[in-house]
Amino acid sequence: MTSVDATTTEAWATLFRLHAAYHPDLRGAFAADPDRARTFTRTCADLRVDLSKNLLDTDILQALVALADEVDVPGRRDAMLRGDRINVTENRSVLHTALRRPRGDALVVDGVDVVAEVHDTLDRVYAFAEKVRSGAWVGVTGKRIETVVNIGIGGSDLGPVMVYEALRPYVQDGLECRFISNIDPTDAWVKTHDLDPETTLFIVASKTFTTLETLTNARICRAWLWERLAAAGVLEDTDAARTEAVAKHFVAVSTALDKVAAFGIDPENAFGFWDWVGGRYSVDSAIGTSVCVAIGPESFADLLAGFHAVDEHFAEAPLAENVPVLMGMLNVWYTNFFDAQSHAVLPYAQYLHRFAAYLQQLTMESNGKGVRADGQPVTTTTGEVFWGEPGTNGQHAFYQLIHQGTRLIPCDFIAVANPAHPTKDGDQDVHELFLANFFAQTKALAFGKTADEVRAEGTAEEIVPARVFAGNRPTTSIMAPALTPRVVGELIALYEHITFVQGTVWGIDSFDQWGVELGKQLALQIAPAISADDAALAEQDSSTRELISYYRSQRR
Repeated sequence: MTSVDATTTEAWATLFRLHAAYHPDLRGAFAADPDRARTFTRTCADLRVDLSKNLLDTDILQALVALADEVDVPGRRDAMLRGDRINVTENRSVLHTALRRPRGDALVVDGVDVVAEVHDTLDRVYAFAEKVRSGAWVGVTGKRIETVVNIGIGGSDLGPVMVYEALRPYVQDGLECRFISNIDPTDAWVKTHDLDPETTLFIVASKTFTTLETLTNARICRAWLWERLAAAGVLEDTDAARTEAVAKHFVAVSTALDKVAAFGIDPENAFGFWDWVGGRYSVDSAIGTSVCVAIGPESFADLLAGFHAVDEHFAEAPLAENVPVLMGMLNVWYTNFFDAQSHAVLPYAQYLHRFAAYLQQLTMESNGKGVRADGQPVTTTTGEVFWGEPGTNGQHAFYQLIHQGTRLIPCDFIAVANPAHPTKDGDQDVHELFLANFFAQTKALAFGKTADEVRAEGTAEEIVPARVFAGNRPTTSIMAPALTPRVVGELIALYEHITFVQGTVWGIDSFDQWGVELGKQLALQIAPAISADDAALAEQDSSTRELISYYRSQRR
């Protein structure tokens, strides 16, 4: 498929003119239009999304919608949903939305009903999860599993750990998940040193079962299992005993069944997924097995239903009412016309404390590209640096920069009406106190504080400038009834589609990630030089050579 260069469209030219004539004045805009909040608020599944504190008016919104239409966001969306090979550099379909389609909602791609295959795998994952949760699955000594350790990296880690943390209140009592991703041996040690090997189950998540970090950590954990079981006097020093221990304490999420078997995992306990699922879009596939074990198949199905509800909204809502389209286009507006370079995501829900980290991979691995899908250089700035922290923690860290710094930083604020743990401090509902901060921050960012207002407080004239807030700092407020599995699925799908919309405008392939490959390849080449290979060391550039030499001199 060819991509339209957004900068050649009539809508881009219109936006250029509108930006040149636009003087942000959110105070004035709200004063002039008492219905502004209603005008710019949308509903997407269970999410209420208030766009009114963004730097826009009806003309700007219409131009953004026109741009989405001119670059054919609807056509690209429909191509993705039906399974066209829109991942052009890898010649693959992009069908993460098929992972959450209801059973029987057939989608035939290349002669295969992919939805039927998805549900066959889901049934196996659900059956496995029930075995672990019920105690039917036991370790090599007959004890039930108490800790599930997910070994993965990138999308095989960030998604599962984020969802697990977000849904902690739904985790079965007596079960815990831990996640190992970093090849730094500290990560594996910290996550395993205090565990009982007899009650620990490892899930090794690697599609090809060749990922360097994941397989290294898997071997470390396998050795840990054997060593600890032997130390406890419950593992004989035989190959057969070690093989049985691995079979009872390791399962895999992989399609490379031969490699799974070679590792010692029974291929019957391997759950596959497909090349049309990118890692950062895979938490709702078998990659989420650890989450499914923790929260149970029923809650996992609710999570998938939340994904699907937003998929339907994205597929069916008119562009002017389509929340992922509007939020994606606003991101383009700020990136390409206001030169905004980063985007803060600020959840006022502690259980979403890993959400920004998850979005970093989703957005920056997808849209951090300098080449268009047709192989030509991009004609616009692409990508944003996504970052953030939860709630009032962020207020006491970096909000100063957002409020009074010289950079424009669009922010998404996320909150829920009903907390998982309602608490009172005397007569004060603590969640209401918490949300007072949520509401206050978006108000302060939008409307600021004038010099006259500062003076009216009796402030000494010489420090008035330091206490002035310019305002006109754009924010989007996203609210939901509660942080349920369904709502978590909705939030993830919302940002998946926002990312897609931006990539479509920029004309890039949002579904490959070649930028992560070169460093990994060089690491394999450099590894011999680090240990003892002087010839390999001599081949390195002078900086790398000196750094390795320092390491060698200091390593004990």
